[in-house]
Amino acid sequence: MSEMYDRIEELCRENNITVSQLCREVSITRSCLSELRTGRTESLSARNVSKIAERFGVSVKYLTEGGSRDLDEELKFALWGGAEGITDEMYEEVRQYARMVKLREENKKKEG
Repeated sequence: MSEMYDRIEELCRENNITVSQLCREVSITRSCLSELRTGRTESLSARNVSKIAERFGVSVKYLTEGGSRDLDEELKFALWGGAEGITDEMYEEVRQYARMVKLREENKKKEG
C-alpha cells in the first residue's frame, strides 16, 4: 500500500469521512485512490493531490512526502523565507489580502 494513500486514509479517519466521501467532495474518481492503494499507480495527478491537500488543510508536500502537516509554516517559508519574526497579525494580513484577490478574480469571471 502506498504511503500517500495511508496519509490520505488517516486524514479521512481523523475527519470522520470515508475515502469515497472524500472523492465525492473533491470531485475525483474513487478509482484514482483505489489504484494508489493497490500499488497499480505510484502517485496522483498534481491537481488531485492539490484538491485533497486543500480539503484537509495540509500541504501537498505532506501528502506526497510525509513530514509536517503544517501548511502555514510552508506558506510562511514561501512568503518570507521562514517563520522567524513573522507575527500572527502579519500572516493574517497576507491571508486577508489573498482572499480579497481571489474574490476579485471570481467577480471578474462572473461579470465577464
